[in-house]
Amino acid sequence: MLKTILSISGKPGLFKLVSQGKNMLIVESLVDKKRIPAYAKDKVISLGDIAIFTEDDEVPLHEVLTNIKSKENGEKASLTTTGATAEQLKAYLAEVLPNFDRDRVYPSDIKKLLNWYNLLVASGITDFTPEEKEDEPVQTEAEEKTEK
Repeated sequence: MLKTILSISGKPGLFKLVSQGKNMLIVESLVDKKRIPAYAKDKVISLGDIAIFTEDDEVPLHEVLTNIKSKENGEKASLTTTGATAEQLKAYLAEVLPNFDRDRVYPSDIKKLLNWYNLLVASGITDFTPEEKEDEPVQTEAEEKTEK
């Protein structure tokens, strides 16, 4: 699901991919449901491609969002990003992702993460697990002939 949710640099909020044009994407705001074009010059990134730095490796965003959902019982985040100190933000993320890299994950990143989570929950998007494509069984020519 997160593959079709996009963040566009310079535009507030998150957007859902609706369609693709010749040199643009048609996206719909999760906030006000307005559809706008996103051009090739815009910096567009899928939430499915984002990861959070940890001490060892990187953790995909869907895992972090799922951890927040578990902590909050599917409700909006209990920590509001307005007025929260850097220490409060880091303490909150430490509860959700204990081994996050404190040098490379900034308070502004944590604010953005919580804002995105709240926006997704408000929009009714609560399943953050990536869709896995099921492999269809491939039949050999000999199996096809025996079926006929």
